[in-house]
Amino acid sequence: MNLDGLESFLGDIGGIVWGPYLLIPLLLGTGLYLTVRLGGIQFIRLGAALRLGLLKRSDDTTDGDITQFQALTTAMAATVGTGNIVGVATAIAIGGPGALFWMWITALVGMASKYSEAFLGVRFRVTDAAGEKSGGPQYYLERGIPGGFGKFLALSFAIFAVCACFGIGNMTQGNSIASNLERSFLIPTWATGIVLAGMTMLVLIGGIRSIGSVTARLVPGMIIFYVLGALYILLANIGDVPGAIGLVFSSAFTGSSAAGGFIGSTIMIAVQYGVARGIFSNESGMGSAAIAAASAQTAHPVRQGLVSMTQTFIDTIIVVTCTGLVIITTGVWTATDPATGEQISAAIMTGEAFSHGLPGEWGHWVVTIGLALFAYSTILGWAYYGERNVERLVGRGGVMPFRVLFSLIVFIGCTVQLGVVWNFSDVMNGLMAIPNLIGLLILSGLIVRETRLYLKHDPKLEANTEEIEAFMKGDAGWDEWKRNERSA
Repeated sequence: MNLDGLESFLGDIGGIVWGPYLLIPLLLGTGLYLTVRLGGIQFIRLGAALRLGLLKRSDDTTDGDITQFQALTTAMAATVGTGNIVGVATAIAIGGPGALFWMWITALVGMASKYSEAFLGVRFRVTDAAGEKSGGPQYYLERGIPGGFGKFLALSFAIFAVCACFGIGNMTQGNSIASNLERSFLIPTWATGIVLAGMTMLVLIGGIRSIGSVTARLVPGMIIFYVLGALYILLANIGDVPGAIGLVFSSAFTGSSAAGGFIGSTIMIAVQYGVARGIFSNESGMGSAAIAAASAQTAHPVRQGLVSMTQTFIDTIIVVTCTGLVIITTGVWTATDPATGEQISAAIMTGEAFSHGLPGEWGHWVVTIGLALFAYSTILGWAYYGERNVERLVGRGGVMPFRVLFSLIVFIGCTVQLGVVWNFSDVMNGLMAIPNLIGLLILSGLIVRETRLYLKHDPKLEANTEEIEAFMKGDAGWDEWKRNERSA
């Protein structure tokens, strides 16, 4: 099979995995089920979670490797990436403006999934041979679900996650950086590859503490930089914003044809691309964020689960919304290429929208720099996800060879064409989500029981470690978690 045939084959598999009969109902159904069982936790506790994660930033405990804020920014580093720029444009280009609505829905119900997987990541975390916390679906699926089925789910997730980290978390991100810098500043892709691989290796050598330190500085700044550029455009076109929002809602249920004879968007296409690109952007339900959450210094799994939940809100409800509304209000989503008469490529759509909306060369700079920063942060976040799953599969001895290999693959990603890799990444992302979502459904009773018990005593997330110890003592789940923490 040649590369074209392989790319087509993977595309067909991806269409099944992300189609209307597998991941779309599983993702939305699991998120909705958890939302109902948890009493709409993402809506009721969002304010308290934002205060804890963004303002307080840490608990008064030494259990864990990095602060709650650093765990949040590490997870955000992995999610706020090309999906927020190119992924949104792709969804709108193929699914019409209505795809943005389904990205919102995916995020809103996905926040309950993100909370649940982060809660479980901390609840069932272990300490590895180097004394670092390690957790995520590769552990909680086996430790929370007894018997061979739990182990099968855990190992399946670990294998798919390692495969995915080299695609969506590495080569595709490096390629996006290199191609944009070459197009914008004529920097050779090989030069970008060398620098990027070196920078990646320097950070990875320090492990999660180094990654957390870098992302805590990088992620907030890059998001503010990008969002301010988008808000300028939206304020300059404020009269068009209500109409754009109305178009998003109406197109979500009627479909909207794209320009230039491109694929006509039906409701199903809007839903499919909205959900697929939404999960590509915020990763709710994939289980990946639980890996970062497990490293956090937190006084209780519920607290880190709520902090991690805010990642989806920031990623999709804020950053993705800014990108989508800029594309729609500037009219670029209906623009055509003068040479072909067809719709402009989704790869350059966001750049064109910012160039139309900002004066001079500012739009070009904002998107190029934003994409480079977003993609580099994604590389760091996914490197950590990959190494934790390598550690699960082959032990601590595999971590350093993985870091070296991962850094070298960054260089390769900068210098090759990636049609096959993009399709492979879509398939692996989807396959990661399946065992995790099954596990969330099976473990939902435990999640709900322990969440309700904690929030009954500390609804505003203001209790200190001593107070938490006092009101949780004697609960079986709490006692088990504390025994595991102490036995480490």
